[in-house]
Amino acid sequence: MKKVDTPMLKHLKIAIGSDHGGFELKNQLLGYLQGQGYDVQDCGTHSKDAVDYPRIAYTVARLVASGAAERGVIIDGAGIGSAMAANKIKGVRAAACYSVALAKNACEHNDANVLTLGAGQTNLEAAKQIVETFLAGECVEERHRKRVALINELERGPIELAPHQATLLATVGEQRVSASGTDLEKIAKRVQELLGAQGNPSISPALPAKPSLNIPQLIDHTVLRPETTRADIEQLCREARQYKFYSVCVNPTWVSFARELLAGSPVRVCCVVGFPLGAQPPETKAMEARAAIRQGAKEIDMVINVGALKSSDDELVLRDIRGVVEACRDGSAKCKVILETSLLTNEEKARACELAVKAHADFVKTSTGFSTGGATVEDVSLMARIVRDKGLGVKASGGVRSLADLMRMVAAGATRIGTSSGIKILKEASGEAFSGEAPKY
Repeated sequence: MKKVDTPMLKHLKIAIGSDHGGFELKNQLLGYLQGQGYDVQDCGTHSKDAVDYPRIAYTVARLVASGAAERGVIIDGAGIGSAMAANKIKGVRAAACYSVALAKNACEHNDANVLTLGAGQTNLEAAKQIVETFLAGECVEERHRKRVALINELERGPIELAPHQATLLATVGEQRVSASGTDLEKIAKRVQELLGAQGNPSISPALPAKPSLNIPQLIDHTVLRPETTRADIEQLCREARQYKFYSVCVNPTWVSFARELLAGSPVRVCCVVGFPLGAQPPETKAMEARAAIRQGAKEIDMVINVGALKSSDDELVLRDIRGVVEACRDGSAKCKVILETSLLTNEEKARACELAVKAHADFVKTSTGFSTGGATVEDVSLMARIVRDKGLGVKASGGVRSLADLMRMVAAGATRIGTSSGIKILKEASGEAFSGEAPKY
């Protein structure tokens, strides 16, 4: 089994829970894991009083699916019901394991992120070994990762079948599923193209956006210019409140002020780190991230060490990302990794994405907006293919200045957009005229 290095293992965030039948074993494992240095969240139950295991399983599974925990452990009497319940949550791959061999298989072959145990089937010493194997395991072989991707695909609807299986299912009809956001955006983009071909470009942006996307919640409303003033930040935050953007993205010097301006609103503060060159030492970036989080940042967009990546010094790049990820985890913030794609080959982009996955980042991001190019459909698509099934988002930034730009990026796989043109985009989506020039990114 491939093991992750011990220091990194100890930084895993683990959610653990049990029903009344697994209460004693849960408490024993909780103490054991904390004693080993793991960061463990106890999801209950907290007594031997009878409780419904689906509620516990749901809590642990949601924490894992959301990224608040990286692994989950659930204990009930047999371990079967909790696995069934947890697997109802999108993004969760729960496995009931009763031996080290099963735990090893569940991780290496199935990329399990939730382990369920049966207190009636497993004693403490065996449970410790099973849990340690589960936490150390990693799915790395391509043949297994392709099959895990198929498992994930089931959440989005029917998958391609061999003729025999397709024939068997022909009599039961097609499974009904709702179109995903990406599917809707592909449809919307095609509608735009058709309307434009018919000579109606002025109405094409308004039609697709309304029914399919909550556009403001895709947008990090951004001002990163070096000449940004206090008045600019006041305007940025006022607009973010008014239009309900997901976040404002600012330089470190403005984090505390932006937090004050946004107090009482759901708009988050996002801060760039190592910006815009990424050439600082890892320790400097980690310290910068921690300072920003203390001042109120809930998301950190860090620039990788591009030169180290191009020099094939993957160990330094991984340490660079990891340091900021750990700062974010300690401060309950999310970490986005800026690749600066315009400076990289496709091989380097793919390698950077894989290192971000290995470091347990939350997003990969295309660009700073201050280099030789910004986001492209091709780059977003490449990044999404690599990280999507690992639970990471993709942020497209740099040059996204219109509704058409935004929709192309979303169709390619972007789950967040960094732009200074958010208001212009929203006005295009609603069919309103936009007067004035959007600020440069």
